[in-house]
Amino acid sequence: MNKVILMGRLTRDPDIRYSQGERQMAIARYTLAVDRRRSSNANGENTADFIQCVAFDRAAEFAEKYFHQGIKIAVVGHLQTGSYTNRDGQKVYTTEVIIEDQEFAESKAASDASSANWNRNSASRGAAASQQGGSAPQPAAQNSARPDPSAAAPLDGFMNIPDSVDDDGLPFN
Repeated sequence: MNKVILMGRLTRDPDIRYSQGERQMAIARYTLAVDRRRSSNANGENTADFIQCVAFDRAAEFAEKYFHQGIKIAVVGHLQTGSYTNRDGQKVYTTEVIIEDQEFAESKAASDASSANWNRNSASRGAAASQQGGSAPQPAAQNSARPDPSAAAPLDGFMNIPDSVDDDGLPFN
């Protein structure tokens, strides 16, 4: 059985491309920063794995419309490995999660607050890593043209909850 379940934050906005041919299909690639449980570095900070994910068709269109850097999501998929030869003639091995299902892992208000905090921390992690001669994922520029999910029409019977509604006022807390 090949099944992967992950929860983490996007390290940057999804990269969206479209396939060639008579039926163009959206392909979204994004990286999830997934915290390691009970693991920390020498400074006592939590460590994370950076997992490459690929979504196709409607899942890719959903990612393009609603996902952005720092948002916390949960994904279900399967692991796929591959290889290619780069320009230098070296064989490069790849591992990525092919997304079967993806969903938000926190409320919009919590996501907005966490995304801003995560983006600030990413910048400081990158600065600390460069001082130590290492590298850290660099945050991409925020996409200011990103649509507001609360302004979208209801999706398949789910109602939109306005931002002004506090989580304490929801019946499923």
